[in-house]
Amino acid sequence: MSTLPLSDIVNISVVISPVATMRKGFNLGLIVGTSAVIPVSDRLKIFTSINDMTDGGFTTSMPEYKAATLYFSQNPKPSKLAIGRWDNTGEETALEAITSCREKNSDWYACYLCGAVKDDIEALSPYFEAVEPASTQFYTTSDADVLAGTDGNVMKSLQALGFKRSIGQYSTYPDAAASIMGYAMGANTGLANTAYTLAYKQEVGVIPEVLTENQVMLIKGQNGNVYINRGNNYNLFEQGIMANGMHFDEVLNLDMLVNDIRTAVMDLLVGISKVPQTEGGVTLLITSITGPCESALTRGFLAPGVWNAPPIMSLSTGDSLSKGYIILSESIANQSEEDRANRIAPPIYVCLKLAGAIEFVAIQINVNR
Repeated sequence: MSTLPLSDIVNISVVISPVATMRKGFNLGLIVGTSAVIPVSDRLKIFTSINDMTDGGFTTSMPEYKAATLYFSQNPKPSKLAIGRWDNTGEETALEAITSCREKNSDWYACYLCGAVKDDIEALSPYFEAVEPASTQFYTTSDADVLAGTDGNVMKSLQALGFKRSIGQYSTYPDAAASIMGYAMGANTGLANTAYTLAYKQEVGVIPEVLTENQVMLIKGQNGNVYINRGNNYNLFEQGIMANGMHFDEVLNLDMLVNDIRTAVMDLLVGISKVPQTEGGVTLLITSITGPCESALTRGFLAPGVWNAPPIMSLSTGDSLSKGYIILSESIANQSEEDRANRIAPPIYVCLKLAGAIEFVAIQINVNR
């Protein structure tokens, strides 16, 4: 018996949504060294522990192993670490080595170069300002001219150039900054209420510097950081700032927000048949941006407050941001014909109120007898 298909009456099509773009975790550090363990052709390998590195051929005397020990010793402990190879047997520079590490793996966010000297740090700093995906450089220096505040020292040079992606620590303990990088990567879970600062954290495995108050203030005046003891009981990393004076947590969380917004908008553009060039289409874009802003609010990076910056569209100086952010867009009706023909969305403005952090406290005690 012949039969006719049911599809003539009930026609069913299956549409499978595209897989969302993988979001960067912002919790993977990279330590780069010259030990000939990882082949140059491989360039980079991911490890989950010190034992994992030993199994991979590293020995306790190698600089990468020592720096990784500091990295993995922090609390909270980072879950993974990338080790990169610098082939210094030829003409390869530190910049070329780290560029090759980026080409092999773009997931790492923070980078530390074992044995870096002033020339290496200064050569790498412009790279980290421009590289995509966004990343940061951690470095250690024990240069005497830093402690003396001499013009042209590495901290003053990066400060003068306004670099916001390099964070330096003055320390005579080898690779001390690898420890605070480990804390930064271990603490960044991205979950609710997990925003953090680097100020006043312990660097497990690092010996605090013995410095005068004037020396500490001199280092801080160059936008440098230092690990010191206060009050006998507290070993503290101070202050957690980049070369330009921005706090590391602000740079990190803004990078995370930019990444999440970019991904959310791309998921929208790829995931539906079309985003119409109408007010409704702009609403779809704003809705996609709202999710990352809510995540930033949930993890404690944003908070309700008063907008004290210059006015933007309908947002005036002194207005309250009840959710810590507001998303504004210009009207489709006011678009130029050229922008409309090129299918460009009207400008969208994401206005943020940062939660900030309290790192200094003044208390007055009044006594009446």
